[in-house]
Amino acid sequence: MFWKNIFKQTKKMKVKITAFILGISIFLSQGISSYAVVDYNELAEQRKNLPIQSNSYENWPDGPAIGAEAAILMDVNSGTILYEKNIHEMLYPASTTKIMTCLLAVENCAMDEMVEFSYDAVFSVPRDGSNMGIDVGEILPMEDCLYGILVGSANEVAAAVGEHIAGDTDSFIEMMNQRAKELGCLNTNFVNANGLHDDNHYTTAYDLALIARAFFSNEYLANISNTARVHFEPTDTQPDDFYLNNKNKLVSGEIKYEYYLGGKTGYTTEARQTLVSCAEKDGMRLVCVIMKEETPNQFNDTVTLFNYGFSNFKEVNVSEVETKYTIENTGFFSTGQDIFGSSKSILQLDGDACIVIPTGAEFEDVESSINYENLSDDQVATIEYTYNDVFVGSVSVNLASNTDNYEFTSASVSNSSMTIVNVKKVVIWIIVIAALLSFVFFAFRYVNQYHFGGKKGRLAKKRRRKKTQAIRSPYRHFNFDDIDLRK
Repeated sequence: MFWKNIFKQTKKMKVKITAFILGISIFLSQGISSYAVVDYNELAEQRKNLPIQSNSYENWPDGPAIGAEAAILMDVNSGTILYEKNIHEMLYPASTTKIMTCLLAVENCAMDEMVEFSYDAVFSVPRDGSNMGIDVGEILPMEDCLYGILVGSANEVAAAVGEHIAGDTDSFIEMMNQRAKELGCLNTNFVNANGLHDDNHYTTAYDLALIARAFFSNEYLANISNTARVHFEPTDTQPDDFYLNNKNKLVSGEIKYEYYLGGKTGYTTEARQTLVSCAEKDGMRLVCVIMKEETPNQFNDTVTLFNYGFSNFKEVNVSEVETKYTIENTGFFSTGQDIFGSSKSILQLDGDACIVIPTGAEFEDVESSINYENLSDDQVATIEYTYNDVFVGSVSVNLASNTDNYEFTSASVSNSSMTIVNVKKVVIWIIVIAALLSFVFFAFRYVNQYHFGGKKGRLAKKRRRKKTQAIRSPYRHFNFDDIDLRK
């Protein structure tokens, strides 16, 4: 019986051990499978098969297949989109967010303003991430901060700059989102100044290109973003001596591209590799946005798209070739010396405006239309151009610089027999002038008839008085003495 009990206990123990081992095996197998290494490069290869929307444009050069989830190539001057791949898909921008932070800095601050680092700015970001190691209470000039952000991608510096500009983080986030809307962004929401991951912090390739267009239109910012290395020397408010190196391989020279003007990298696990860049060749300046790519292909994709743009498209200055529209001088204005008849032109096309079309196309191949909406004070109209229904740029029709002293302005833009008039501006002056002419007419008539008529006027007045009396007394010539009232 004793041995039988021992056997039973042993058997139970074996079952328990077996069950335990089996459970551990199942757990480990599930855990390993759930945390299996993701082959991001394979995913990038798969993304090369995603559709490129610009390749469906009629008579448009075919763009290259790249591993990015979304990408765009845009002309800075005209806003023409040369390459389009999922440009409205909402993705995470990572540190490319910082181009908006720096754009707001130059728009709202002097570069010698001093930025003090608060506790929140320093400790709101991971200390093991991209930062400069600035301590609470240290102070840096705004210019040094911009170098720290664009060269070193310093997260705490971006946070401190945001606080400095707006007073607090929440107010700065509001400024970021408002500025994005002003630039035309459609699907962007910022929740921080540095791009650290947040599910509600997102943008699109298209929106990021619009921000980049404004950013790289500022030569100061473009130059800082193209700095490979910067040295920070000790100061009274910043005691450390150190260097920051730019991780952008197109800036450092690890990947050479002679036309590169600058850019900003970004990376988080969720965003993957992101890159915003600018390049210029023969006067044509392009911005490129790469989102959700794998290193180092964000740089290779960028070079590929820049080469595609410069090789397949050309920039055309509208004012030099536009012949369909004529700028007419109506003579309906006055200057300080000339009244109704100045020979000066009152309208002009923006001399810097260009459109971008495929190299095989000609300006005569584009269609145009007149737009009077959303005009600035000195704009009369805008002429918008399309190539096979694809927007390729526009030109402003502005009041000429020699119209500064004009009191009245009426102008037209003519295309063949069609005349397009800025009704908003012309109608107001027509009403005003008509009222003035009516007043002058009646005033002159009154004065002529009753005050300055001379002898002729007095005689006319006397005749009118006699005529009136005659009408009132039809029996004025009848002799009532000859009537015998007694009969």
